[in-house]
Amino acid sequence: MEITIKIDKRSKQAKVFYEYLKTLPFVELEEPRYNKDTEKAIKEAKLGKATKTTLEDFRKELYS
Repeated sequence: MEITIKIDKRSKQAKVFYEYLKTLPFVELEEPRYNKDTEKAIKEAKLGKATKTTLEDFRKELYS
């Protein structure tokens, strides 16, 4: 059986609890490297779904 727990590590108590969980041999922690949107963009780029653009075109699109 697996249980998913989300911990907001901004509080001192949550940080201590998280560190405790890391010491347990039966606990496996998974942390995303980036936020969900960035992870999705990386996945799309690896699959070839992203479109290539130049820096100049990107800046024009960003500032328009």
